[in-house]
Order: sequence, then C-alpha cells, then structure tokens
Amino acid sequence: MNTDKKGLFIAGDGTNLMFTFILVSSLFLLWGFCNGMIDVMDKHFQEELGLSKSQSAWVQFAHYLGYFLMSIPAGWLASKLGYKGGIIAGLLIVAIGGFWFIPATHINALVHEGRVSATTAFVAFLAGVCAIATGLTFLETIANPYTTVLGDLRYAATRINLAQSCNGVGWILGPIVGSMYFYSKDAAGHNTGSQTLYIPYVGIAFGVIVIAAIFYFANVPDIKMEDDYHLDDAAPGVSHSIWSHPHFVMAVAAQFFYVAAQAGIFSFFINYMTAEVPAIPGSWDATMTKLAANSGFLHDWLRGWFETNAAGVLTMSNKGASNAASLGLLCFLIGRFSGAGLLRKFSAHKIVGLYATANVAICFLIFCKLGWLSVVCVFLTYFFMSIMFPTIFALGIFGLGARAKKASAFIVMAIMGGAIIPKLMGYVADKSNMSRGFIVPMFCFAFVAFYGFNWPKFSKAESLHGVRAVGH
Repeated sequence: MNTDKKGLFIAGDGTNLMFTFILVSSLFLLWGFCNGMIDVMDKHFQEELGLSKSQSAWVQFAHYLGYFLMSIPAGWLASKLGYKGGIIAGLLIVAIGGFWFIPATHINALVHEGRVSATTAFVAFLAGVCAIATGLTFLETIANPYTTVLGDLRYAATRINLAQSCNGVGWILGPIVGSMYFYSKDAAGHNTGSQTLYIPYVGIAFGVIVIAAIFYFANVPDIKMEDDYHLDDAAPGVSHSIWSHPHFVMAVAAQFFYVAAQAGIFSFFINYMTAEVPAIPGSWDATMTKLAANSGFLHDWLRGWFETNAAGVLTMSNKGASNAASLGLLCFLIGRFSGAGLLRKFSAHKIVGLYATANVAICFLIFCKLGWLSVVCVFLTYFFMSIMFPTIFALGIFGLGARAKKASAFIVMAIMGGAIIPKLMGYVADKSNMSRGFIVPMFCFAFVAFYGFNWPKFSKAESLHGVRAVGH
C-alpha cells in the first residue's frame, strides 16, 4: 500500500479508526479534568481542616504516589488484557475512587462532632485521591501509546498531541468545577465546601462507568506497534530488554525533567504573579471594576483581580493570579493544537528540541527580572511546554513493538519528577525570589532540548515519519 495515501486515522489495512481515536481522546479529557481539580483542592483543606501549606501538599503527594505505585502493574496488566481490557479496568478503578468520596465526606462531618480527628478525615480524602490516580495511571499508560498506533506511523506524534489537546481542555475545566464545589457558600455566606466536595467526584464515577460500557461494546482493536528493534524475535544476539535502547532510556529521563519543570511553573504561577509583577496601573483596576459592574454573568470573575499591598502599591491579588492561570492554560492549549499541525510537517524530535530551547531562553529572561517582558515570558513557557509530554512519549516508545506498553509504564512513572524537583525551585525562591527560582526549570528544559536534538543518534532512526530504525 502506498503510505502517502494513508490518512491520519487510516490503519495499514485501510480501516478507519477515527471513532476509536475520539473515544480514546475522551480519556485524556477525563484525567485532565481530574488533575485540574487537584490543583485547586489544597486551599480547601487548609481552611477546612486547619492545615498548613506544607501539610496540604500531601494532596499532590498522594496523587503522584498513585501514579508511581501503579505504573509498572498497569503496564503488566495492559500487556495481559490488551488495550480495551486495560482501559476498562482503569475506568472502574477511577469509579471506585470517585464513590469513596461519599464515605470520606461523612468521616469529615464527624470532625465537627469531635468524634474523629482532622488527620483521619484528611487521610480519608487522600485515599480517594490516590485511588483515582491509580485508575488514571492505567489510562495514561495505555491511552498514550495507543494513540500512536491508530493510523499511519508518520503521524504518531500528531495523533498523541491532538489527544493531549483534550487533556488541556479538561485541565481548564477542572479548576472551574472544583472551585464551584470546594469553595461553595450558603445564603448566609458560610462555606459549604465540606458538604459538597464529593459531588464532582461522584459525577466522575458515574461518568466513567458509562464510558467503560461504551468501550466494552466499541471496536477497540489491539493493534501492535511495529517491532523495529526486533525485541519480539527469538534470534540469538538480539537484546529483548527495552533498557538496551537509549532513545527509550533517555525518554524516561527527559520526561522526568519535563514534568518537573511543568509542575514547578504551574505550582508557583500564583506566587510569581502576586510577588514579581510590576506595579499595576490604576487605570487597569478602574477598567476591571467598570467591566464587572456592567457584566452580570462575569461579575464575580472580573471583580477583585487587583489589590493594594502593605506598601500602598497596586498588585495582582490571589484571585486575579488564579484567574490569570486559566489564561496560561489557554496558551498551553493553543500550543497543543498548533503543535499538532507542525508535527505533521516537521520531525517530532526537532520540534521538541526547538521548543525546549525556546523555554531555556524564556526562563533565563524570567530569571533576569525584566519587568513586563518577564511576565509575558511566563505565559510563553506554557505555550512552548505544550507539546513536550506527548511528543517525548511518542519518541520514547518508537519501534518497541509489544513492549511499548511496558515502556510506557516507565515513562508514566517518570512524572514523579513533578513531586521532587519543584521543591528545589521553591527552595531557591525562598532563599532569593520567585524570579530566581526559574533557574531550575531552565536546566530541566535544557535536558529536554538535549534529548530532542540527539534522538536520531539514540534511536538510530531519522525521524518518526515512517523511517525504520537501522543498525540493529
């Protein structure tokens, strides 16, 4: 068959897999939505259970722990059950985690009655967070490599970036829904988040059960990735270990440092915006106040972006910074969509190298504290980070055949970088300032750029565009 006539979702036998791709892409929306809600949960527990910032950070730790503990089992089970079976298993685990928030909310109510401690209630919620992350691990371990085989190999990086764009949409929606239920108030103005926190998670539980049923009846072929490195051959002298292939090993390291950089920038965005942004012109505040007064629907969103600090300078408020974060995620989403288009025309490893190099330069400009230029650069980091995770994933599992499922488990496990390296970024910021803290993601992006530009040497392949590996 002439591969030039193949479409984005046309398999080698001519089968159109677009519906399967759309179905799998819904999983990306799901875990993006769940991750987005996690990002706005900490403050709720600080106020509801009287926790410090460092104590509430156990939410993120529980989330990452679920990924770390289940990445390898998920990869093993996916190999046994196939793509469809692994996805359904992951969805059912997410449902269990979602329903667990009902008894967790009941346990939390006992805190006010003095029957259990705040620590017990917090641990109950963390169990739900960890359980959901466990299910999401199955989905990420399976769905990421699966998108790369749903059509012509030349467009593997394009497909995974398109699917990850749905992840970006979910990431924007998650904080919006989370804020509605985590920080809800009654008519008297009293916080009711402790009574309503479970609602979005129970909604997720019912939703994933429906999705699991659709997957059960849908056509989800267990397509095998091309075994370019002959890992499945019984020929003597051929290594059957995925660790003998530098392009995979370095992808694990690159993903570790990428997620570390992303988590650091996402986590400290509000700190940067409230501490490092130059003085806000008074006209901006007046304009925002006027817009809020004239807008019923957007009133609460537009009001309160700016506040006067102790020095009498107009600065961005915590609420304003939180809202600005959604603009950063919008840049991230735009980068995903536009990047998917570029990856249809240019080699994936070159795009990763160029985008990572751009972020090295951008982080350096932020480090230099250049006023509004540095502020704009923070938003630009979101744009240039956009394609890195999915593209590194596609580059890492290239040519690994049936072992791509196992390899993807280790690449997913590498997100533990998001729980480790940002602490260093925070330490630098504490010792100096938030601008100086961007020196940490700058070095992380430098490693990603190194991987991208050297991928042909590591893989012994020219690109992902249908070129088989050589020099086995």
